[in-house]
Amino acid sequence: MLRRLCCATALAAAFAPAQAQQAAPAAANSFNPAVSLILQGTAATSSQDPQTYRIDGFAPPGGEIGPAPRGFSLGESEIGISANVDPYFLGQLTASFTPDNELEVEEAFFQTLSLGRGFTLKGGRFLSGIGYQNSIHQHAWDFQDAPLAYQAFLGGRWNDDGVQLKWLAPTDTFLELGGELGNGREFPGTPNNRNGANAGSVFAHVGGDWSDSTAWRAGLSMLRATPRDRAFEDAGITQSFTGTTKLYIADFVLKWAPHGDPTVNNFKLQGEYFHSNDDGTLTYDAGAPVAGDFASRQSGWYLQGVYQWMPQWRAGVRYDQLDRGSVDSAVPLAGPLAADYNPTRWTAMVDWTGTEFSRIRLQVAQDKSRQDVTDTQVVLQYIFSLGAHGAHTF
Repeated sequence: MLRRLCCATALAAAFAPAQAQQAAPAAANSFNPAVSLILQGTAATSSQDPQTYRIDGFAPPGGEIGPAPRGFSLGESEIGISANVDPYFLGQLTASFTPDNELEVEEAFFQTLSLGRGFTLKGGRFLSGIGYQNSIHQHAWDFQDAPLAYQAFLGGRWNDDGVQLKWLAPTDTFLELGGELGNGREFPGTPNNRNGANAGSVFAHVGGDWSDSTAWRAGLSMLRATPRDRAFEDAGITQSFTGTTKLYIADFVLKWAPHGDPTVNNFKLQGEYFHSNDDGTLTYDAGAPVAGDFASRQSGWYLQGVYQWMPQWRAGVRYDQLDRGSVDSAVPLAGPLAADYNPTRWTAMVDWTGTEFSRIRLQVAQDKSRQDVTDTQVVLQYIFSLGAHGAHTF
């Protein structure tokens, strides 16, 4: 595995999202769509009601946050279609089916194949390249749910409608630079009826081999959004924020496998740090709207390790922590944003991977996202992949 990561080209292939690899130029069938289906489901218990889940100390982000529903439930199943459009472009559609019987377009984009000089242009709806885990589809995560920092600052993950330009440096060390402009339609942004881009991001990733057994990748990212009336309601009180949100992310990933062979043993260490700045105006509406200046400086991080001790069997541990930081408001605060609290969570998992197409996972968490409450969560998850199946990201 790791011996293939000795040059920038090989690293780019290893670090690229699975869906892009899956749709890369191929042989005689390169213009025939590749179709894949991901089936997921859970059986879960929790000591606290998942429907009342909240992250105290932070504004409710909406989106994909909180533990799995109690009892038996379908997870986020996906169908994907990808193919080369012609020698110059590929196209991909990924649609997800939610447990509530709703169909959502997760990704629908075109990507260039022949810009040259290391450049790649992508347009449409896609998972952003910021951070590490954000661009990985949920079924390829090492844990059933997203880290608390992703939930609190991105509503689970950031995907937007826009364009992305990436550049891969022609160096022995893997170096990738990228930038994005988008509509800013989801948290921490809002849908805006405005011309131009309402959100933008930049990111840089660097990586390489430390030895024939160890490879690494690190990155820095920044997302800027301009929400307008980003609102949430709690106990009949509506609060809405208008201003600018800046989110900074530092990420690091290390992989180890004896002499580059992950078949029997391998280890993955992954961590990310988030820092969010909000500056603008907060409106407090309990019947009569009152607006005033608002500023917050909040952060969070997680660290996780996953070890495969024998073929097919892995175990992992993750720790999450959020820091409420400073929240200065000229108007009253209500709901979870008013809580002076720093959430934490411990999570452990063990999974069995029959082949690259099937996985069964047991996960246990002690979640302290709610003040003075410990939520013990147990989830049994299945993940099955049918049809075309590209390699996963590094």
